[in-house]
Amino acid sequence: MTALRTFAPSTLALAAALATTFVAGSAHAVDFGGYFRAGPGATKKDASRACYGLNGPGLKYRLGNECDFYGEFLLSHTGKVEEVEYKAHLMTNLYNGGTDTEDEKVGINQMYVEGKGFDIAPNTSFWIGKRFYQRADVHIVDTFYTNLSGVGAGADGIVDIAGGKLNLAFFRTDNDNRPGSRVNLTLAGMEVNPGGKLTAVGTFTKGHFSADTSAVPPEAAGTNGFGLSLQHTQAVGANITNNLWLQYAQGSAGLDGNFGDLTAPSGSRGLRVVESVNWQMGPFGGQAQAMFQQDKADGGAKTNSATVGGRVSYAVSKHLKLLAEAAYSQKKPDGSATQKLSKLTVGPALSTGPGFFTRPELRLYVTSAKWNAAANAAAGTGGVTGIGDGKTSGTSYGAQVEVWF
Repeated sequence: MTALRTFAPSTLALAAALATTFVAGSAHAVDFGGYFRAGPGATKKDASRACYGLNGPGLKYRLGNECDFYGEFLLSHTGKVEEVEYKAHLMTNLYNGGTDTEDEKVGINQMYVEGKGFDIAPNTSFWIGKRFYQRADVHIVDTFYTNLSGVGAGADGIVDIAGGKLNLAFFRTDNDNRPGSRVNLTLAGMEVNPGGKLTAVGTFTKGHFSADTSAVPPEAAGTNGFGLSLQHTQAVGANITNNLWLQYAQGSAGLDGNFGDLTAPSGSRGLRVVESVNWQMGPFGGQAQAMFQQDKADGGAKTNSATVGGRVSYAVSKHLKLLAEAAYSQKKPDGSATQKLSKLTVGPALSTGPGFFTRPELRLYVTSAKWNAAANAAAGTGGVTGIGDGKTSGTSYGAQVEVWF
């Protein structure tokens, strides 16, 4: 991505030009939506803000624990020509790793067109471009445990199966001049039991490049990969939703259904189990998760990661909520000490309603965390800040707004 002060004008001009084009015809509709989070923060010693987490999916809980500014803004244009309805989407994003550091970066994370109503398959939606695709997350850790996003082409709703839809997509990457291909076959939303739906994702990957023995160190050749992800969503009455993921990947496939390491041999394998529940019972709402992941290298060395945590909200009034989030995470590579970290955040929030997921939410917070020496030794990668400086505890505070629209 590129610095904002260099490319933001052109990006904004592009967005403005597209917006002007979109509204040119009265028969066409334009939608605008997005998401962002921002706010000031610091540690108890008035230094730069600190955030606490272990490196890895699902191991960093986000309430009062996000050091970055981030926003994404979507323009969608809808048109219809006789039987064919089509949509064009453009999403730009803005990222800053700290408070007013003048290193803002902008990018385009979605730009694609989809259409439905073509005479060859009137009930199938066809699309081409760069897009978010088949994503499913646990919000409190900002982790999409299923995420097929990328640059590709696909067909959704090819046929109905058990109340669900059969989708097929092809993706391509050229990251670091290492081309790779990915095929995803998805059965989405199958009705398997009363109140329960199952989504199954098959992933097939291949790296299309040869080994480079002249490089220092030598670079391996591209490999094949396979993955299978099952997500079961269960409604428990009107107020509770439970999500369970069972995921497996080997070779160059990722556990989330995306690309993994395109040089990973078939002996490299991953396994993940995630249990997450959302609830809203009157003024009391929340989300919790328990996750276990095992990554096995081709030589047999394993890394086990596990976490349990949750966030709760209680609506004191229609617009005032009290928030709390507590979590414990650990990570154990073979031959190394277990990394451990616990985290607690409390604070009030103003919102437009009492629900857990009601936004915008304007928060004040205090976050306290403790970790061990092994977590310090492993810090410094993955964008985690606040640990790795020899200390084993920290406290931060601040204010944050989060909104989606």
